[in-house]
Amino acid sequence: MAGLLSPPAWHPTARGGDRLRVAIIAPPWYPLPPRGYGGVELVVSLLVRGLRARGDEVVVVGAECSAPGTVELAPAVWEADLGGRYGPVRELTYLARVSARLHRDGPFDVIHDHSGFAGLLATTLMGIAPVVHTVHGVLGEPERTFYRAMQDRAELVAISSAQRASAAELSWVSTIHNAVDTDSLLTVAPADKGGYLLCLARVCREKGQHVAIEVARRTGRRLVLAGKVEPTPDGDLYFQTAVAPHVDGSRVIYHRNVAGREKSELIARASALVAPIAWEEPFGLSVVEAMASGTPAVSYGRGAAAELIDDGVTGFAVRPDDVEAMAVAVLATAEIDTRRCADTARRRFNPERMAGGYHRVYAEIAASTLRKAVTA
Repeated sequence: MAGLLSPPAWHPTARGGDRLRVAIIAPPWYPLPPRGYGGVELVVSLLVRGLRARGDEVVVVGAECSAPGTVELAPAVWEADLGGRYGPVRELTYLARVSARLHRDGPFDVIHDHSGFAGLLATTLMGIAPVVHTVHGVLGEPERTFYRAMQDRAELVAISSAQRASAAELSWVSTIHNAVDTDSLLTVAPADKGGYLLCLARVCREKGQHVAIEVARRTGRRLVLAGKVEPTPDGDLYFQTAVAPHVDGSRVIYHRNVAGREKSELIARASALVAPIAWEEPFGLSVVEAMASGTPAVSYGRGAAAELIDDGVTGFAVRPDDVEAMAVAVLATAEIDTRRCADTARRRFNPERMAGGYHRVYAEIAASTLRKAVTA
């Protein structure tokens, strides 16, 4: 195993053409693809599908109940420990299993980690192959400090330009937008829209459901809230005090979790999606899912929102914390061509485009590794 102070001796597969052998590590908490909540797991499952369609050989590890072709190394019951006392030891147990499996199944051209901080540290210590790590979260001081300590041992990929700019001192190898499952998303004719607003997000203050309720009141629209309550004392308090009192089953409707066809129908039939976020969100899958369904998105212009939304084409990014501006933008979405909205978003955020971006990163790393091995 490679030590912290000495670089590992990589063993490239030296395959012909541009077909690569890649190991992809998903988080241990939700299956691939997820059945409801699980944004990272959705992205990983789409990436695996896209890479395999290109001809790459992909070994993907993840949680139990995942799609065929996944090496399942985390039992489904572990999901209950996410965010709890035993969460860290479950994560480390998973990574120990991952290490044993990848050592047995190697060699690989690249290991691509999506499992977080512990996953990045573990994969760089395995000494199996060069490591690519996608940064899926927000980058505050603690996160930036960690990645600075690791950036000489792995290649970092940002999921948006806004996220990358928030840590410009890091040596990023690329910026690749997440994709959405365009095959499962629906579109409907304007006449089949349901006339309601949709806020599709985990229920917590950072996602701003209380603002969505006020926007719906000001615009005279029905509001559908969909998403599980954040499983923390603060999340439960927020739901009970700021959201639940307004849920009447008529003007404000709440669905705890939606998935599959039900979710696709809910998104496609909404007149607009509202995302009054109160944090620097590094991406925003629900915003892209809405736009790709022909449902314009209206978001506060924090984080990546402005680069995801084509202003006036797929929605509007408005001044943060300006409820009236959001209400005005919601009314203005009536002028957006829903077909153009869907076509634009599907062109920008389809799985093939994301897989192509990652394949290019892998190929560059594999070629560089092979050159170094030949000249060593």
